[in-house]
Amino acid sequence: MQVVFNNTKPGRTMEKTSQDTPKTQKAGLMRHAPLAIILTVAAIGFFTLRDYITFDTLREHRDTLLAFRDANFALMVLAFIAVYFAIVAFSLPGAAVASVTGGFLFGLFLGTVFNVTAASLGAMTIFLAARWGLGQTLAAKIETSDGTMKKLKAGLNDNEISVLFLMRLVPAVPFFVANLLPALVGVKFINFAFTTVLGIIPGAIVFTWIGVGLGEVFDRGESPDLSLLWEPQIIGPILGLSALAAMPIVIKALRGKKGI
Repeated sequence: MQVVFNNTKPGRTMEKTSQDTPKTQKAGLMRHAPLAIILTVAAIGFFTLRDYITFDTLREHRDTLLAFRDANFALMVLAFIAVYFAIVAFSLPGAAVASVTGGFLFGLFLGTVFNVTAASLGAMTIFLAARWGLGQTLAAKIETSDGTMKKLKAGLNDNEISVLFLMRLVPAVPFFVANLLPALVGVKFINFAFTTVLGIIPGAIVFTWIGVGLGEVFDRGESPDLSLLWEPQIIGPILGLSALAAMPIVIKALRGKKGI
């Protein structure tokens, strides 16, 4: 009769399981860390920076900025993109001021390119941070549910490009919301990136255009008029693009009602 001895110590399986649980919990907390950091910095920045990133500050330092740009153009471009990226990525106050500054420092074409680049990279960063943590959890819960939220998510997935374009083009949608909400409902990153880059161009052109004439505005002792965005000749084409983006949604809805 052969006797086989088991060298496995009692409780080893239980010990391994108990060690895996804290690791899993730690990994879950780490996924939420980027978004938590962003929200924390955003809250701190709201109370500490809103009185500093202003047109008055730009007016006060305009000559210094222009002199530095003329002496160190490449470095100024990198610094501008980095600052604007941080403003968007951490949802800090001053995005409009930064957009206008792009036009003031670099002109309409280059200013628009740099504004779109910085804003797009910042938006993608906050999207990925939100999707990596809270977005994955929330999207999974919605997917396994049977309620209204799942139907809304399914409708969004069927019209991702159109909805994302609308969120970018309609001025009433806050930029922070357009960055965060898509991540929480599980839209594809490639669609988010594509619609972000193209969708913010019209607004970026308007704000950059305002910045081009900022020097003359400062010379008159005035502040730039951001209400220009709501002028009929400006808001009209933007709303037209919004209607164009909404067209596929409308067509699908009509076909659905007709059973086509």
